[in-house]
Amino acid sequence: MLDDIKKTLWATADKLRANMDAAEYKHLVLGLIFVKYISDTFAARRAELTTRLTNPGDDYYFEGASTDDLAAELEDRDYYKEVNAFWVPESARWESLRAAAKQPDIGKRIDDALSLVEAENLKLKGILDKRYARAQLPDGKLGELVDLVSTIGFGLRPEDGPSAARDVLGQVYEYFLGQFASAEGKKGGQFYTPASIVKTLVAVLGPHSGQVYDPCCGSGGMFVQSEKFIEAHGGRLGDVSIYGQESNPTTWRLAAMNLAIRGIDFNLGREPIDTFTHDQHPDLRADFILANPPFNISDWWHASLEGDPRWHYGDPPQGNANYAWLQHMLHHLKPTGRAGIVLANGSMSSSQNNEGQIRAAMVDADVVEVMVALPGQLFFNTQIPACLWFLAKRKERRRGEVLFIDARKLATMISRVQAELTDEVIDRIAGTVAAWRGEVLAGATITSYEDQPGFCRSVPLAEIAQHGHVLTPGRYVGAEPVDDDDEAFADKMHKLTEKLGEQMAKGAELDALIRQKLGGVGYEF
Repeated sequence: MLDDIKKTLWATADKLRANMDAAEYKHLVLGLIFVKYISDTFAARRAELTTRLTNPGDDYYFEGASTDDLAAELEDRDYYKEVNAFWVPESARWESLRAAAKQPDIGKRIDDALSLVEAENLKLKGILDKRYARAQLPDGKLGELVDLVSTIGFGLRPEDGPSAARDVLGQVYEYFLGQFASAEGKKGGQFYTPASIVKTLVAVLGPHSGQVYDPCCGSGGMFVQSEKFIEAHGGRLGDVSIYGQESNPTTWRLAAMNLAIRGIDFNLGREPIDTFTHDQHPDLRADFILANPPFNISDWWHASLEGDPRWHYGDPPQGNANYAWLQHMLHHLKPTGRAGIVLANGSMSSSQNNEGQIRAAMVDADVVEVMVALPGQLFFNTQIPACLWFLAKRKERRRGEVLFIDARKLATMISRVQAELTDEVIDRIAGTVAAWRGEVLAGATITSYEDQPGFCRSVPLAEIAQHGHVLTPGRYVGAEPVDDDDEAFADKMHKLTEKLGEQMAKGAELDALIRQKLGGVGYEF
């Protein structure tokens, strides 16, 4: 049901954007979804309070309260803060905006509402994108968009409470993020990591408690999937602290709204700014790091980074940030911490500009735990083949070994140009890693580890050194076994050779016949 609603909403929203670029339009749509969310949760809490304040059997009962007393009590902000609901001033509430949707100044009214919400909620200061008054939409389209967003969350009852609105709005927000990333193509990948890749990172790392960090957090997808993992395994979201950083201002805002819409407390730093030159969390040592940094960026270097303590395994090349990202994340791990990072395949084998030496130092220090080769066509923004690095500051088990997994052939196409990893494949990868570590995942079908030719193999560091510290899984896992029909190779080869001879003889006969026929009509060869 909700999937159908999401698709219908997207189709209508996409139609309303007319000729506006998707990169610009997404901020209008997602901003309105956010305003709808905070207004819905505020309204749900207000309805709950009204019931409780007038119920003699409730702890909140306001005995002898007049209508005016009750109205004043409902404006007490502490009631809303205690359930992490944002305070929404009356003129910024969705009902007010919806009532004015057909007015020519609806854009300004929305901007004003966002300013009021920011002023009343310090957590949102500088986050909400006030661009509606100058939006380049045809007349009336912004009002139609307000009407459309008004339909999200229908069917919710006051007694369902804020969590129900959060779930519906959160799912719609996440779905729209993915659709906009697809519509934007290359640009979309800068703020959105495909869900199946994030799920794989989360499933392998299992960030159930402690501090979770993403130094290039995009729109916050790693954190949202971590929340889902925690809930699915019976944990509490409050057991996890979220830390992130993002340099793109508009993407930083998307992340903050994405987390706020789900009730996730977060620290994305004071401002959107570069992670390498202005580390917003210098003292953080995280339990888990999940990240999809931009691949192969060449303009990352700054003179201030010379001799930085993060470059523990060697100075990263100034023309490629891949090994700067890897070392930044190792630097920010606790001694018992683990990291999962998406990088271009070249990071596994490159020997240019000190990368080979850094990789060798990391392998020899035994901080590389698992390497996973991914299928192609998983990303919106690039066809560059990618892989997953899993790092461990201090391995508890399997010291002196690296697990290699080759998942290149395990994708499922979901469109003509887009592939994904199914939940079954993700479970297989995560279950294999857990079994290799000596752990068993709840509900996993894999309970003990063994090498599987063509899929996975545990390799000692000495063997990796013999291969020049190259970390490409295909080099180690071997070939996938072929079906054996008990026919000897020599017999197969003999039959194939005979068949080829017959086909060649038949071809010669046909060639002679064609020449004979053409000669009969006077054609000379």
